[in-house]
Amino acid sequence: MNSFIICKYLHLVSVITMICCLVVEMVLLKNELIRSELKRLSKVDAVYGISAIAAVAAGLTLWFGVGKGALFYNNPVLHVKVGIVVLVGLISIVPTVYFIRASKGDQTSLVPIPTHIRKLVVLQLLLLAVVPFLATMVANGLQF
Repeated sequence: MNSFIICKYLHLVSVITMICCLVVEMVLLKNELIRSELKRLSKVDAVYGISAIAAVAAGLTLWFGVGKGALFYNNPVLHVKVGIVVLVGLISIVPTVYFIRASKGDQTSLVPIPTHIRKLVVLQLLLLAVVPFLATMVANGLQF
């Protein structure tokens, strides 16, 4: 099979997995959670992180390796898309660190979840919702 097709498939599946993980995080996040629930949330967040790394790796491989060539990707829309992905990655650090830290200790104790954690998860989801639209623009050679 063509490495371009495989890479595009891995890229797509990784992005879909990222979005699914964020939806699960958003649904599971409540005002208070038992530490064992936080540990489960932390595992979902780990899958999110792995899928984000896979998406970036596949995207960079497409851009600089098996894709349509660097000239095709010399598109301001792509740069906006990459910028959004970098921003989402930076935003994701705060909830990830919180989930890891808050899940330590007595697994039956109740932990209050700061409101900004849920807001950051929702913000990531909203930003990622724009990425497939921008990707479609890039794939069709459209620019701003």
